[in-house]
Amino acid sequence: MTYTREDITRIAKEQNVRFIRLQFTDLLGSIKNVEIPFSQLEKALDNKMMFDGSSIEGYVRIEESDMYLYPDLSTWVVFPWVTENRVARLICDVYMPDGTPFAGDPRGILKRALEEAEEMGYTTMNVGPEPEFFLFQTDDKGNPTTELNDQGGYFDLAPTDLGENCRRDIVLVLEEMGFEIEASHHEVAPGQHEIDFKYASAIKAADQIQTFKLVVKTIARQHGLHATFMPKPLFGMNGSGMHCHQSLFKGNENSFYDANDKLGLSTVARQYMAGVLRHARGFAAITNPTVNSYKRLVPGYEAPCYVAWSASNRSPMIRIPASRGLSTRVEVRNPDPAANPYLALAVMLKAGLDGIKNKMAIPAPVDRNIYVMSEEERIDSGIPSLPINLKEALTEMLRDDVVCDALGDHALSHFYELKEIEWDMYRTQVHQWERDQYLTMY
Repeated sequence: MTYTREDITRIAKEQNVRFIRLQFTDLLGSIKNVEIPFSQLEKALDNKMMFDGSSIEGYVRIEESDMYLYPDLSTWVVFPWVTENRVARLICDVYMPDGTPFAGDPRGILKRALEEAEEMGYTTMNVGPEPEFFLFQTDDKGNPTTELNDQGGYFDLAPTDLGENCRRDIVLVLEEMGFEIEASHHEVAPGQHEIDFKYASAIKAADQIQTFKLVVKTIARQHGLHATFMPKPLFGMNGSGMHCHQSLFKGNENSFYDANDKLGLSTVARQYMAGVLRHARGFAAITNPTVNSYKRLVPGYEAPCYVAWSASNRSPMIRIPASRGLSTRVEVRNPDPAANPYLALAVMLKAGLDGIKNKMAIPAPVDRNIYVMSEEERIDSGIPSLPINLKEALTEMLRDDVVCDALGDHALSHFYELKEIEWDMYRTQVHQWERDQYLTMY
């Protein structure tokens, strides 16, 4: 929705908004905000609110810490769950004191990728994200446990799905905040849920993912539950993905659709997919950014481990949903909800654009179950695997010029440094599995 500054000031007064959160996202995808009283709203709308960038993960050194928040007026929303001394939100872009966009702002990185798409004639990248999450019980002190509150499965309903009331309240709040909810259901694993909302242009979709996470966690807490977007919280059960449906438009025309093609896919769609497949190992560190992400990307739990595509098979990384015409799209299935959505969409878009620019040929579709193929069969079929751990993914990222260019030097170096530290902490830690396995054996 389009708001003017006058609209925002009027609504704030009418709805007794006392505080405004100026929200932005750090390099690792965590939501940050500077909360201001209503008296400072005019200053914020003048792009004059400053914050200390040196205290934000992956931003800047202390000697260059002053940064400014430029609110995007279209993101104005009043939080429905705060009824007294109401709180509103504006999502912001981050700028330097000299008025230039901050090179390490994830939202700005996605905007740069979209500018390249526009230069190639693609006015819109539409994205339909599907972030999954788990609901766990909390203990007497309100701390999260790994105790599930249901034993539901795919599309189950109460009494088996005890998260149904919480999920329904989440949907109602999201709709109050302007989301168009298409479906909500129990996922495959006990305690696992999915709420699907209507596709949007890339920036709006990434903003919505961040808002969605905030709402899910907030409403779950009101139900005495803990919501987590951790990719694989439980061994032996399906993990949580964030499949991203993508298409490119020129005006009102879907560039991915060709009525004369057997699958309804244009040459542009095939080239885009070829680019995504070519760079999949390179962008995995962004779309699957944690040590835990690679516990999800294993055979047997419906998560895509293999770099392939199909229109009739859910084991490859890319699937082509059945809808055609304006709804023709590519579903990239490996991202998980721990990913920074701005960075994840930026690297996937840049990969796809590279395929279009270089007229890449897409490999043949894989219409059989890759999970049951032997390693030799996969090699013979030219099906690579995604990285098996974060370390391998980081190495592949540095080798991929397109992914490095998408991120830019600042974000690339800071992201790599932060993730190297994460990997090293994990690598040097002694885990319970090791004690269970070796303590009495040796």
